[in-house]
Amino acid sequence: MLRPVGGGREWEADPARIRPATQEERLSAEVRATNARARGGAMTAPDLEEFGRPPVPVVGCAECESLAVRRAQARAEFDGSAATDANVLLRRHQRREHQDTSDGRRIFRFVPYSIVQDASVLPEYEASCVSGDEADCGAASGPCGHPTEVEGWRRRHTQETRHTRYRRSFLDYAVLERQPV
Repeated sequence: MLRPVGGGREWEADPARIRPATQEERLSAEVRATNARARGGAMTAPDLEEFGRPPVPVVGCAECESLAVRRAQARAEFDGSAATDANVLLRRHQRREHQDTSDGRRIFRFVPYSIVQDASVLPEYEASCVSGDEADCGAASGPCGHPTEVEGWRRRHTQETRHTRYRRSFLDYAVLERQPV
């Protein structure tokens, strides 16, 4: 499959009849593409760059979700053409239905958030022994609900083995909370 230098519809070509373009042919094609862009025809390089990233479906939009599922199925079947078609349809839908008239430009604004511990999930504490003569001991406390449980396990393990080096782990979940403005 071949595609024009400035973008456009692909076409199928016989591999035996393909040769690299000469410098003159490339220059001529680039001038034609530039002129077409100036007349509002083909897309510019930044626009093509934007199309390198797959569009993200708008949350809550059934059409966006449907097209995203279609794209995922095409990817799973290794059908690049169908995945590209789904991306094109998703971008077209987003421009039409979600008023995406950004012309490839993005506006960023600061939104204050705080990262806080998720109170609905208890944190976990754990320790594993990394002492040993030639290799780590490998003994572990397993997940515990409080740091004192882990400390008790470490004391007992040290008394039994005389190992004194431990790797401690703390696991919790965090959520982003938007700050009032």
